[in-house]
Amino acid sequence: MSFKLAGPVLEGSRVRLEPLDHRHAPDLAEAAEEDRGSYRFTSVPRAAEIGEYIDAQHARAAAGLLAPYAQVDRASGRAVGTTAYWEPRLWPAGDGLCAIEIGYTWLAASAQRTGLNPEAKYLLFRHAFETWQVARVDLKTDARNTRSRAAIERTGAHFEGVLRNWSPSWVPGEEGRLRDSAIFSITAEEWPDRRAGLERRLARARSLAQGQPSLGSG
Repeated sequence: MSFKLAGPVLEGSRVRLEPLDHRHAPDLAEAAEEDRGSYRFTSVPRAAEIGEYIDAQHARAAAGLLAPYAQVDRASGRAVGTTAYWEPRLWPAGDGLCAIEIGYTWLAASAQRTGLNPEAKYLLFRHAFETWQVARVDLKTDARNTRSRAAIERTGAHFEGVLRNWSPSWVPGEEGRLRDSAIFSITAEEWPDRRAGLERRLARARSLAQGQPSLGSG
């Protein structure tokens, strides 16, 4: 049986990843219009473009290129951003997934640095490695985006290098130009250790949010 890219609901303690749908549009339109200065290196639609954005993601999904998600803040029940599995690479026989990329990720300014992003990445990694049995997961960002690169590195992903003139630039004034992309990965062999590290990080964040000492604190 050939592999069909489709992402199920993935639920954590802070974030629920739901397949992207037009019912998320009102929340995403509001989220997209928060402080847009945080989106300098990232493609984020304007409020009026959300419907077209969702249609475009659905078209990519129909072509088998993408499994798009809304990132829903469980505390508020509101969609505060998006993410996706994309660029699936199959084994030569075509009967299973060899590798996948995580991308199309953005969060409202108010949802950044709240713990939603690392938990979302954890859920996506876990499903890719433990359900789809992939050999690797990729992540890319604009090589100049030091904030995004640091966030990716904190997941335990390995920096592999910079691909020059690799992806379209989303920086205002650079329309039609290509950017250098920093590429990171986690392999199946690394995943058990990376999983443990992410779980420790998420447990510390939950303890701090609840006002409790984290494990190992004095």
